Amino acid sequence: MRTEGMDMYGSHLRKIVRATTILGVVKDGKAVMAGDGQVSLGETIMKHKATKVRPMYKDQVLVGFAGAAADAFNLFERLEGKLETFSGNLTRAAVELAKDWRTDKILRRLEALLLAMDKEHILIISGTGDVIEPDESVAAIGSGGPYALAAAKALLDHSDLDATAIVREAMKIAASICVYTNENIVIHELG
Repeated sequence: MRTEGMDMYGSHLRKIVRATTILGVVKDGKAVMAGDGQVSLGETIMKHKATKVRPMYKDQVLVGFAGAAADAFNLFERLEGKLETFSGNLTRAAVELAKDWRTDKILRRLEALLLAMDKEHILIISGTGDVIEPDESVAAIGSGGPYALAAAKALLDHSDLDATAIVREAMKIAASICVYTNENIVIHELG
């Protein structure tokens, strides 16, 4: 079975989607998302301090991306429009975006993966029509996603750290393992 270009959720996205780490954690009513700052083009680091996470809908939603930046900005804009249309209902907005993304001829070509969260939900949104809400209050995407996810789960279960500290430590661990992730971490908080 060929697995190159598949992310940890089985989506058939091209290799470029692998090159980053985005992590979201909800704990004690606080929602936190972080992204590293590295932008890679193949095996070359092009930028060290990119911003891959942004607040949306009156700072009630956080969204991060893995993949092609131009494609992600297009998706950010569309998700923001859906959030406005559905009065900040993240789940409904994500489902409508995924539906459009999968069925629209132009959107279908976009190479990105989104992680979106509010204080109650963490959702992974893909161009294959997937909107996945993990069982736990933690999710990650990108090449360093599995490392950050494992570290965050361990810290959630075996420490008294708050959500921000968990995200910070888990991202540091991912950056120490994944060559496409650096330690220029940008953290956003809700609540």
